[in-house]
Amino acid sequence: MDFKNTVLYNEHIKLNALMAPFAGWNMPIHYGSIIEETKYTRTAAAAFDICHMGEFIVTEDPSKSTLDETITNPVVKMKPLTCRYGFLLNDNGTPVDDLIVYRMALDKWMIVVNASNIERDAKKIKANLSKEAVFEDISEQTVKIDLQGPKSMEVMKKLVGDSIKKLKYFQFDTFDLLGGKHIISRTGYTGELGYEIYMGADKGVELWKKLLADPLVKPAGLGARDILRLEAGLPLYGDELTESVTPLEAGMEKFLDFEKEFIGREALLKQKKTGVEKKLTGVVIDGRRTPRHTNRVHINNADCGFVTSGVFSPHVNKGIGFMYVDADKAIEGNEVVIKLDKGEVKGIITQPPFIKNTSIKYQEA
Repeated sequence: MDFKNTVLYNEHIKLNALMAPFAGWNMPIHYGSIIEETKYTRTAAAAFDICHMGEFIVTEDPSKSTLDETITNPVVKMKPLTCRYGFLLNDNGTPVDDLIVYRMALDKWMIVVNASNIERDAKKIKANLSKEAVFEDISEQTVKIDLQGPKSMEVMKKLVGDSIKKLKYFQFDTFDLLGGKHIISRTGYTGELGYEIYMGADKGVELWKKLLADPLVKPAGLGARDILRLEAGLPLYGDELTESVTPLEAGMEKFLDFEKEFIGREALLKQKKTGVEKKLTGVVIDGRRTPRHTNRVHINNADCGFVTSGVFSPHVNKGIGFMYVDADKAIEGNEVVIKLDKGEVKGIITQPPFIKNTSIKYQEA
């Protein structure tokens, strides 16, 4: 299989990054140390290549919105220059993808989707839009670089001025940067204050170099990003979110607007009535060993679930992870035994996030 390279591929090679396949792309896993990159993100500011993600533009009359009926986000209720997290679901209520919607104007939205699902998402969304709606896939001509960490605002001020301070959590705007106007948002996937910068692919290398020229900024790869998102209690499509589970089982009902129609709504309403059989929970391991994807979970010597993802957290100083367990056993404080490939470890069911008091909702007075 041939893997795609982002526009920053040669920059990663120059930095001696360890490259590996991810979602059909060659991506940097780390630039020397996953643990050090994780720690640095929580103390300063790290730049991440997220150019592999997909971006769509949908334009249509909001009074006749078919996009609103396609995904779980209430897109017509959104205020311009705000973002919302939600799902694109199958008819049975399981996620085709999780995504973030940006309302760019009263009749225009940008949808940011996962790299592995770009083609499938585009096909499903287009199939549900009206003939009057205009759909455009801008993924290939768009670069996305994330700057994350408590000092990220300090860095961004140098690039775009004090106006960056006006952005609150899950808001975006256009800013003057590198000779043009570009979207900068503040959503984040690390549990820290952070920004996402979108611009044309021809500007990607220039932006990357500009960021890394700041003494506060270091590059970080997908290895650190996985630890950071797990510490922050954030799910990943393909691990916690798949077509075998529903958002209700994943504990994400707040991202479903049952007051409107959306694909999969009826199936989820039925599940709400009958109740879920399994629930997504967090687990903290008694020690530094880490649970792995598909490891079986036992409570009181009975198999009751499986691990979706796990890492060693340098901030908790223990192994942490997510797992689905039988709903009646998903009780905080319950002891579990996880069957590893070699041996087993004990853990305690713990409600994420695993670390608190981070900079993500920081606001200057």
